[in-house]
This record gives sequence, structure tokens and C-alpha cells, in this order.
Amino acid sequence: MNHVDFEKRYVAIGDSFSEGVGDPAPDRPNGVRGWADRVAEQLIAADPAWGYANLAIRGKKLPQIVAEQVPQAIALKPTLVTISAGGNDILRPRVDVEGIAAQLDGALQQLKTTGADVVVFTGFDVSTSPIFSPTLGRVALFNERLREIADRHGIVIADYWRWREFQNYGYWDEDRLHMNTYGHRLMATRILDLLRRDHTIEVPELHTPASRGRVDHIKQNAQWARTHLLPWVQRRLTGKSSGDHMEPRYPDYVQVSPD
Repeated sequence: MNHVDFEKRYVAIGDSFSEGVGDPAPDRPNGVRGWADRVAEQLIAADPAWGYANLAIRGKKLPQIVAEQVPQAIALKPTLVTISAGGNDILRPRVDVEGIAAQLDGALQQLKTTGADVVVFTGFDVSTSPIFSPTLGRVALFNERLREIADRHGIVIADYWRWREFQNYGYWDEDRLHMNTYGHRLMATRILDLLRRDHTIEVPELHTPASRGRVDHIKQNAQWARTHLLPWVQRRLTGKSSGDHMEPRYPDYVQVSPD
């Protein structure tokens, strides 16, 4: 079906976070499902007038999202847009936080002028991460600028920074960079709550894992570094992205349903 066939139209844009990386689903495009799919499933189950498009691609930086995905989203004439952007920029060795905030400001203004409801994500609080905590100041500055922008344009904030339950690493994939299936389920409930929508998503209560001995902890970190950190660093050094040559999962509106 084309976008004109849907009365209500939800578009997700962004990077791996919105694409759904960490929530495997071999039967879906790019092999993932994610919180945005789960939000769409609930919207459609409650009201079949909804259509859903997902333009997010892993590894994309904010300028790419603004240049490529925002115009695509506007062309789809959305009534609801969620956007997550800036995380991949902030993790780079050097970043102009004020510059990317200004780019996001312009993009959010464009999206808002379509008449759509717009939801934008703050960055996650990385203070407990041994690897990414050095970027904490950047994330905090970016979030403050984002809140100012959202206030100015009347945009809804999805405040990932303040949702402390995500500090439980039981919600995270083994790569320690993306949420796992439980995390994506939890995120979907947070967004549906923001939208004031009922849902039937079940999220198990997770307990904090027991602390490991020092030797086990060192071995686990070394294995993680070999498997996940080194390939990630290598891609950054060579200018490559995990999303190179990938296409949007749902470039036009579809209807998705829970398993």
C-alpha cells in the first residue's frame, strides 16, 4: 500500500537504535525488529488506520540522517515521527556538539512544519560505562541543547538520559552498545506511554546480575574487546560503517503485527 492509503502515518528515522539492532528477527528486513516496530505493532493493533515506515540505518551520523532521511520522511507526509540521531557523532574522537545540535534544530523544525507530532531522543547516560564514560560531558551538553530546541519547537522529548532502568545491563546486548530484545521491549513501552497509548507488551523484571570475580571480569572484558570493540574501532579508523550499502527496512508504509 502507498502512503496515501493510510489515515495515520508513523515514520521512524535515525541510526541503529531506531533500526532495531540488538533485537534479532530473521524474518524481518535487515534481520531485526526493535522498539519502533513494537510501537507500530501496538498502534496498528489498536487502529488499522496506521501505516509504518522505518528509514533508520545503523552507523549513520547526524548529517547523513538530516540530508537523507529527513527529506524522505517529509515526502511520506507523516502524522508521527520519532528521531534518534547524534550518538554516532558523539562517539567520534572529535565532534562539534554545537554544530550537530544546530543541524538537528533545522531538521526538527522541518519535520514539525509538516504538522506531524515529533518525538526526539536525548542521549543515554553513559556514566556507568567504562568505555564510553569519557563522552559524558558531550552527551550532557548535546542533551541540554536538544531540550532547548524541543521547547522552542513544541517537540516531545523521549528522555533516554533520565530513564534509569536502562542502567541495568540486563537490557543490553553483548556488544554493550545496543539494547537487547528486553531493552527494545522496555523502550517501546516508554514511547507508548509518552504517546498515551495502551499496549500489551510484556517486559520481565530484571535483577542486577551478581558481580563477577576480578579474574572473570578481566576475561569477559578481554573477550568483549576482541569480539566487539576492536572491529568497531577499526571501522572508525577506516571510515567504514556497519550500515554501508544497507537500505531502509521499510521505505514506504507497511503494517506490522506482533508474533
